[in-house]
Amino acid sequence: MPHPIFIVLIVLAVIILLSSFFIVKQQTAAIIERFGRFNSIRQSGLQLKIPLVDRIAGKLSLKIQQLDVIIETKTLDDVFVRLKVSVQYKVIKDKVYDAFYKLDYPHDQITSYVFDVVRAEVPKMKLDDVFVKKDDIAIAVKSELNDAMMEYGYDIIKTLVTDIDPDAQVKAAMNRINAADREKTAAQYEGDAQRILIVEKAKAEAESKRLQGQGIADQRREIARGLEESVEVLNKVGINSQEASALIVVTQHYDTLQAIGQETNSNLILLPNSPQAGSNMLNDMVASFTASNQIGEAMKNAKNKKGE
Repeated sequence: MPHPIFIVLIVLAVIILLSSFFIVKQQTAAIIERFGRFNSIRQSGLQLKIPLVDRIAGKLSLKIQQLDVIIETKTLDDVFVRLKVSVQYKVIKDKVYDAFYKLDYPHDQITSYVFDVVRAEVPKMKLDDVFVKKDDIAIAVKSELNDAMMEYGYDIIKTLVTDIDPDAQVKAAMNRINAADREKTAAQYEGDAQRILIVEKAKAEAESKRLQGQGIADQRREIARGLEESVEVLNKVGINSQEASALIVVTQHYDTLQAIGQETNSNLILLPNSPQAGSNMLNDMVASFTASNQIGEAMKNAKNKKGE
């Protein structure tokens, strides 16, 4: 049976042997120190170190990381605004030593530079320009950070101004201005639309009047042609032109009364409207035509005598 001390030594040897091996994950760098002094940098995979002599001082991720920095500053037009700047950065693989030993708190260092640049750039701009030129602010921050952090082994991949938040009262005022401007534009469009409707309505009314007048003229032309034909027909049966004209007028008079009587809701009253109206109208028209003919004959005889 083995001696207990021998067993203990074997166990210690196994432990020491196992502690000689360690694993570094992908996209990670391990810093090895020997008796407190920097020895080497180990990359991903299975690695070996001297037990009790070497130790893992720390590990740094080589992945791209993001730091969000919120800064409150004042614009050129004296408006306080909060900006959120997102900085994407990573440790340079060849400068792990600088990144590990030269900076204790890289986040604080990056934050300080972001504050410095933003508070130098934004006070030169008005609030509207801050929104328009946010990319310029991001470029300025990236340029400044690259120059400063490259020395410490950090590469600034990209900087983004992801949020611009003015004071609540300022935002409310901006919303009111925007709403008033949109209402003004809407009113202008409504005015233009109403003007177009009025113009088109006037054009339509003018065209309607023109067509109505043309229709009335055509109607009267056809009526005259019909009267002429009616007179010719009556002349053929022995009725002279005066009597034919009078008869046509009386006939139209009674046709008009008949049409009015057929309209149940009509309020039109034709004067004169007595039972003798048709007879009186006929006699008056015959007398009128007779007198007109006599006057014409008298004027004709007067001209003939004057010519003699």
